Amino acid sequence: MLEIEITDDVVELAQNLLENNCLPSKAVEDSIHIAIAVLHTMDYLLTWNCSHIANAKMRPLIEKIIIESGYISPIICTPEELIGE
Repeated sequence: MLEIEITDDVVELAQNLLENNCLPSKAVEDSIHIAIAVLHTMDYLLTWNCSHIANAKMRPLIEKIIIESGYISPIICTPEELIGE
């Protein structure tokens, strides 16, 4: 089984996403999910979480903070969007 480490950089980016109102304050796990994908240089972040992550309103804010933090944002989308159906 592959284990992905939650590093200090992951925690810092997750906090940055929350502090910049990219996600609601209750969405700590979602911010960590995003930060892990970013710090582990994933090409895509597939999620059915359309409330906080794959959300047309929040996605640009999330990507902006990721880029401003010096990272490359994965493509955030639902599996349906990736498949194109």
